[in-house]
Amino acid sequence: MAKWMLDVGLAGLLAGLEVAALLAVWFVGAMEKWAAKGAPVPDRMGRDVLTLSVAAASSASIGYGLSLAALPVACVSQLVMAVLLTLLLFLGVGTECSSRIVRERRRRRLRRERLRWHESQRDDSRQTSAQGRQPRRPR
Repeated sequence: MAKWMLDVGLAGLLAGLEVAALLAVWFVGAMEKWAAKGAPVPDRMGRDVLTLSVAAASSASIGYGLSLAALPVACVSQLVMAVLLTLLLFLGVGTECSSRIVRERRRRRLRRERLRWHESQRDDSRQTSAQGRQPRRPR
C-alpha cells in the first residue's frame, strides 16, 4: 500500500513540477516580450524549441528510471508527459516553418513584382526617348 501511494504521489508531483517549470519559462518569455513593448524578441522560437526538447528528453529519461525502480504509474505519467511535450514541440516547429515559408514566398513575389515594374518603367522610357528622336514629317 505504501509503495502504491508513493507511486501515485510521485507521478502527481513530477507532472506538477514539469508543468510549473514550463509555465515559468513561458512566463519569462512573455515578460521579455512585454518589456520590449511588443517588438519581436530575438530567437524566441529557438529558446522554445530548446526548452521543449530538453523537457521531453528529461521526462523520457525520468520515466525510464522510474520503470527500473518498479514504479509503473509514475513511469507511465512521465512517458505521457514526454509524448505530449514532443507533440507540442512538433506543432510549434511546424507552425514556425510554415510561417517562414509563407514569409519567404511573399518576399519572392514582391521582388518579382518590383523587378517587373522597374523593367516596365525602363521599357516605357526607351519608347518615349525613341519617339522623341524620330524626325518629323514635313507638312
